[in-house]
Amino acid sequence: MRSTEEIVASLREALVGVSVALPSLGVDPVTGASDEPFALVQLGRCNVRTAERLASVLRGERPAVGAQVVDVRDGRVGEVMGHVGGKVQLRPVGGGREWDCPPESTGPAEPAEVLRARVQRLNEEGRLPC
Repeated sequence: MRSTEEIVASLREALVGVSVALPSLGVDPVTGASDEPFALVQLGRCNVRTAERLASVLRGERPAVGAQVVDVRDGRVGEVMGHVGGKVQLRPVGGGREWDCPPESTGPAEPAEVLRARVQRLNEEGRLPC
């Protein structure tokens, strides 16, 4: 049987694979130091965005809430805000008006694409009217 530390490491790796980080994930120090045969796993505290993303992953939603994706129909980069009526609700990186997209029309956004979209949004906000 694997040790609790190995199980925690395996869980952490699986969560990273779906872009979920539980900062306090670890072995419960009280049960880990006791004579109990199985120490408890401390899942820890997380913010509401992480909890929402974890729930989305567990429900099997693809792409998961919080993921940054590209709408392959027009190249827009957005963050997944939810799933309604068979569509994925996307919001532009950096904020703005949401739009609906079929899940099959989304693809993973590369970090460079996300950064480019953020810079473009900041540049648009910074322009002075003529």
